[in-house]
Amino acid sequence: MSLVLRDIRKSYGLTEVLHGINLQAEYGQVVAIVGANGAGKSTLIKTLAGAVPKDSGDLVLDGQPLNLKGPRDAIRQGICTVYQELSLVPELSVTENLLMGVLPKRRGLIDWGAARARAKEILTSIGFDAVDETAKTRDLSIAKQQMVEIAKALVSQPKILVLDEPSAVLSGSDLDSLYALIGQLRQQGTLILYISHRLQEVLTLADRIVIMKDGSFVAELDPKEATEDEIITLMAGRQIEAVYPQRRETFGEPTLLAQDLTREGEFDRVNFQLRKGEVLSIFGLVGAGRSELVETIFGARQLHSGSLSINGDVKCFNAPAKAIKTGLALVTEDRKSTGLVLGHDVSENINLATMRGAFLSPAKRRSNTEMMIHNLSIQPGHCKSMEAWQLSGGNQQKVVVSKWLLTNPSILILDEPTRGVDMATRAEIYQKIDELAVSGVSILMVSSDLTEAISMADRVLIMRDGRVVKELSAAGTNEEEVLAYAIGGHDACIN
Repeated sequence: MSLVLRDIRKSYGLTEVLHGINLQAEYGQVVAIVGANGAGKSTLIKTLAGAVPKDSGDLVLDGQPLNLKGPRDAIRQGICTVYQELSLVPELSVTENLLMGVLPKRRGLIDWGAARARAKEILTSIGFDAVDETAKTRDLSIAKQQMVEIAKALVSQPKILVLDEPSAVLSGSDLDSLYALIGQLRQQGTLILYISHRLQEVLTLADRIVIMKDGSFVAELDPKEATEDEIITLMAGRQIEAVYPQRRETFGEPTLLAQDLTREGEFDRVNFQLRKGEVLSIFGLVGAGRSELVETIFGARQLHSGSLSINGDVKCFNAPAKAIKTGLALVTEDRKSTGLVLGHDVSENINLATMRGAFLSPAKRRSNTEMMIHNLSIQPGHCKSMEAWQLSGGNQQKVVVSKWLLTNPSILILDEPTRGVDMATRAEIYQKIDELAVSGVSILMVSSDLTEAISMADRVLIMRDGRVVKELSAAGTNEEEVLAYAIGGHDACIN
């Protein structure tokens, strides 16, 4: 039994974004769909999910035509989709989100004890028992919210599970749990359509790799024989000479000095320095306190104790506006909720951090927009009047970065700068980060991608349970050593 896509086409206005997609996939397979941002992956999976109607072509499931009238129809047919952007209700508990619409009742009332027990059973059965079923979803980290989103999709026991960047914010044991779950579902006969920009995991997990470019499937590869370089070349349509730029060995004076930074319940007595022109990465597993730390440095969270020096002057920011005036900028990990105003156009988003009421003239706004679209290769090049939600994930990320670069920061903080971004676009973002460092900007980067955390950095800080447990030279370490410190394999603490 199988899923068949035959000549699927979809247009928005006069622009065709899916050009006759053909695919046959069997139950019990993991089929990876890989492509650059803007290749048409999101439109394709929305078509499968019933969220976007196809213009022409046929969907066939188990030999029967599939005419989806909406997402509920897809779920009834056994197709569940976990999107990269979360769809949970923040004010509700994990239990309520998991069992929405199917909460157990007793004598006409919701049986909360049974509901929580069922939610715990679901989470434990798929290896996500670290998630507290009683917690409000808004209080969970992005990584744990991602786990809840996946668990929610499995409540209906789908025949086909579509996963869009499920590992983008996971690392360490959480990532291992996801991989184990995929193996378990494969053995149970579930068809998994897996979209990821982490090419090594694609090569490890997939039974088949399908390359998508410009709305078409351009190649299919056997993961046992394929290489990352081959995939990247097919995705980009050109040879990428180097993904990661060469690092340097000399830097300027310290620009940021953190001494005993503490925020109760999140991180404790964190010490480090960041030098001019340096890229310092922070790696840690879920709950290590990385995002909380950089948000506190930026003034988005209150610092409880400790001191922060910027260029030799002691600072304590109680609002991001003060940090911005001092030369700090923060690209947050969730671009859609805290980085962009999705309903505003690209020009408004690019100028968001530099606008001062009516003082930024229309001519200046236009020139800023055109400059950043050109400098960061934001596509399409005429996108300035498009609303931000209409862009691909990679181009949305470039818009967020553009917004902060216009403030001319001396210290740029990047929290998961390449989340959900394809390798070709990553190479462009890495090149921009390197150019900024060469120009003297200090870069503090949080990343869950272990390869990125080492390859893009000059030094690596490793956090565990709210503490910095080790500082390593990026050139003198490897992924195994960094991960060992992150999970507690080495008994070390520099604080």
